[in-house]
Amino acid sequence: MKRRPLGEVLAELERRHLIRRRTTIDGFVEPDNRLVTTASGRPFVDFSSNDYLGLSHHPAVVAAMSACASRSGAGSGASHLVTGHGIEHERLEEELAAFTGRERALLFSTGYMANVGVIAALADRGESVLLDRLSHASIIDGALLSGARFKRYAHADADAAERMLTESPDESVLLATDGVFSMDGDIAPLPRLAKAARAHAAWLMVDDAHGIGVLGKTGRGSTEGLSPEDVPVLVGTLGKAFGSFGAFVAGSGDLIEYLIQKARPYIYTTALPQPVAAATRKALEIAEREPWRRERVLTLTARFRKGAHAAQLRLLDSNTPIQPVVLGSARAALQAQADLFEAGFSVVAIRAPTVPKGSERLRVTLSAAHTEEQVDALVENLARIQSARNVWERSDIGAVLPNE
Repeated sequence: MKRRPLGEVLAELERRHLIRRRTTIDGFVEPDNRLVTTASGRPFVDFSSNDYLGLSHHPAVVAAMSACASRSGAGSGASHLVTGHGIEHERLEEELAAFTGRERALLFSTGYMANVGVIAALADRGESVLLDRLSHASIIDGALLSGARFKRYAHADADAAERMLTESPDESVLLATDGVFSMDGDIAPLPRLAKAARAHAAWLMVDDAHGIGVLGKTGRGSTEGLSPEDVPVLVGTLGKAFGSFGAFVAGSGDLIEYLIQKARPYIYTTALPQPVAAATRKALEIAEREPWRRERVLTLTARFRKGAHAAQLRLLDSNTPIQPVVLGSARAALQAQADLFEAGFSVVAIRAPTVPKGSERLRVTLSAAHTEEQVDALVENLARIQSARNVWERSDIGAVLPNE
């Protein structure tokens, strides 16, 4: 079959309202309350970032990065296994291990690389990988690249996952899931998945990118209350609640040593710059010292949901800072995004294939750096747009409406 010209493919994406475009950001005008400016100099309030604790522009975090850069330079120069593993990396790994209650932790350059590296290292041909149907793309790609048998169970359905484990009694199985699902904002049934995995001697891997630092009484994430034996493979990112960049895997000493030997995205990638690790260490310290940040973002989340329900906006059932407002078509999502931008808000439209067709949405994310007034103004503008434009299309995906 002859390959279609790329121009035709792009034109088709444009016609279907599926083309992706970038917005160039110049910087934060008022970093303490998420006021952003574009390259054109126009300010808007950012409700799309995953900077849940408002730490990415914290003066102490920025100062830690700057001070380290003056000592170690801007780059690490090589992979961790050559000459790229610095003292800031070593200290951060030790602190992340302590924070998560694991024996060791291992830094990766991105969360995507961590998931791909771990799954490909732990699963092989002749084995099975079981995934939640709404798992992040990096988890899916890790399963595909591993060469193992790849199965998906119905979203957040622990019974379905256990049935699949029962059907593979003689196989080595890795069960992988998000802790908090990045597009829906709901939480995996981790206690039940952990119980099923232990009963069938399967690995349980949890990618808690959107939970760690935010959820739990002490900010340990969606896995808080579960033991290292319940969740032997814990993945977390540093570019969300901790406001910097990179990712880590935490687990037993043997797991981490094995990944150092076998995880290709770790072995063959230049290490994170040490200034990034230094900034993350400071962010981790602040997050533990200032639990009000976690409490505030969850309070603002509840405030947004209360206002959105009063305005009859369509929300999914999420109590995390990820608040999807469902529109039902790519065109409607893009129109609402444009209308909000005109009103001074950045809320990005999420379309297929990132979410299933018919569930297109605006993905609102809350931060401890937002103000009550900004949250209320966003709800007011969402309600105004809904009233002024008939863009909020119905779809049968189980959205939660007021009083339902």
